[in-house]
Amino acid sequence: MVPVRAEPGVGPAAGPAYRIEDLAHHSGATVRTIRAYQDRGLLPRPERRGRANVYADAHLARLRQIADLLDRGYTLASIKELLEAWDAGRGLGGVLGLVAEVDGPWTDEQAVRITRAELDERFGGRPDDAAVADAIELGVLEPVPGDENLFLVPSPQELAVAVELHAAGVPLSAISGHLRELRGQVEHIASRFLEFTTEHVFARYLGEHPPTDAEATEAASLVRRLRPLAQQTVDAELARAMRLFANRHLRQHLGADKGPQPMTETHLVALPAATTGAVERLVGAGQVAAFVAAAAEREVQARTLDQLTTNHHKEPRVDELP
Repeated sequence: MVPVRAEPGVGPAAGPAYRIEDLAHHSGATVRTIRAYQDRGLLPRPERRGRANVYADAHLARLRQIADLLDRGYTLASIKELLEAWDAGRGLGGVLGLVAEVDGPWTDEQAVRITRAELDERFGGRPDDAAVADAIELGVLEPVPGDENLFLVPSPQELAVAVELHAAGVPLSAISGHLRELRGQVEHIASRFLEFTTEHVFARYLGEHPPTDAEATEAASLVRRLRPLAQQTVDAELARAMRLFANRHLRQHLGADKGPQPMTETHLVALPAATTGAVERLVGAGQVAAFVAAAAEREVQARTLDQLTTNHHKEPRVDELP
């Protein structure tokens, strides 16, 4: 910061004083942006000291507030309303608390770092630049500036799922494609949940003007309470749907759901994975259901014949009758 030398007859300012170039340097805004904020009423005019315009720490704090709200998606018009409310004494602390609550992390996961060598090792030890590019595009990996061999992993759980799927034989391109499809569906669910809660819970806080400090504080408390409900609902419904569709898929692939069969009743029987694998190696994947059905039928027929033979030997001969 370049101190502003007071003109003759002008006393020293309380706290640091900045020329506009210094204010731009400390705030990260450009000189042109600072002047535009002044013209729109977002930033108070500087103090005039002789031939110099002087800015204070209050201007620097205001610029940082504006930048923070812009990063959170607010428009300049809505920021102006919030700042005017603050200047009028209505309070901004509750509003900023609400903004921080909504913008905060919606998961307990902690991001971790991973090297390119560690990444390749987890996926079989074979480098795949296309897969890494896909992961970066999807946000599963984030490059660390200044080190092309280091990545940030925002969701270690998501990466772990990809590792397990790949180890089970799923190609990386298929995993990326599935994530894109899944993400679109999940974003739709999130959007619907927000519309639902806005309509029934938060509508009273979202009038034409910014909420009061007390209203914003109350809304932030509601966000904290409702935050886990979306994930809990999705977890419960996903578990229900997986149970339903997993059973249906298994019946279809084992040939137990081929449509109604006359005079018969179908029952779902769980086979050990080792048994299914052995049968598959013996007759091929497409013949597992037919082989299991034929083997079961043969066993039933054999036992029926054994029972009939046993019963026959137990019956007395004619010449033995009294």
